[in-house]
Amino acid sequence: MPELPEVETVMRGMRVHLEGHTISRASTHHAGLRWPFPPGLARALAGRRVDGFARRGKYILITLSGGMVMVLHLGMSGRILLSRMAPSGPAAAPAPHEHLVIETAQGARCGLVDPRRFGMVDLVPAGQVESHRLLAGMGPEPLGNRFDGAWLAARARGRRSSMKALLLDQRVVAGLGNIYVSEALFRAGIHPARAAGSVEAADHARLVTAIRAVLEEAIAAGGSSLRDYVQPDGALGYFQHAWRVYGREGEGCPDCPGPPACNGVVRITQSGRSSFFCPRLQREENDFGEDLS
Repeated sequence: MPELPEVETVMRGMRVHLEGHTISRASTHHAGLRWPFPPGLARALAGRRVDGFARRGKYILITLSGGMVMVLHLGMSGRILLSRMAPSGPAAAPAPHEHLVIETAQGARCGLVDPRRFGMVDLVPAGQVESHRLLAGMGPEPLGNRFDGAWLAARARGRRSSMKALLLDQRVVAGLGNIYVSEALFRAGIHPARAAGSVEAADHARLVTAIRAVLEEAIAAGGSSLRDYVQPDGALGYFQHAWRVYGREGEGCPDCPGPPACNGVVRITQSGRSSFFCPRLQREENDFGEDLS
């Protein structure tokens, strides 16, 4: 599933392509995705100006004239296709699995492709965005000022669940996923299975710094291209080439001297997801005395 850097990259591409444009036509080519489209979605979008873009966690928020906001989530396989329309002639036929198409008076075309249909689209009044059922209760943005070591330490206090589980909890911090949590924990030297409540305040501060660095580097690289994800212009993100541990089971740890000190990156399964770490640099025991090896 696209994570925060991929969603941020898509949102920025849409902003360049569509901001300030007026929607001349919208069309839906299926009843919906994970949930049905809002009734009359195509008709409600037509004639509105695209005033701005924002991201909340893994959701893209498109501000429209008339006080409405379109909430968009890419799901597991969703992607955005951006193009220019021919000056004249019939509208282009929808691409395979293209469920929503938006065309503008300025000649831009935006299509939402989602083969697995796990994404979602909603249209809500601007004043109801924060209370939307999918956004209400979401934690702070990891690149925002509210997210710091003190915030993370307060949420971790007394928890026996793992640090990885804590960081994947969207109520604690918004937008993090499996890839970037593994990478940030490695940089901070914290074992993914370590009990969150056993991590000291200084370690939380170091982890927040690592999270920010990983996300900023990934955004600069256009995200990580994995399976279905590509940027809106069709280009591939390339941060996957900078992964230090994710997907590198059995390979040498980039920060270790090699055997016998370190035999390479290890993979474990947590709640059905793969976690990657270096057993030499990321502690194997937590302060509750539990062996994590």
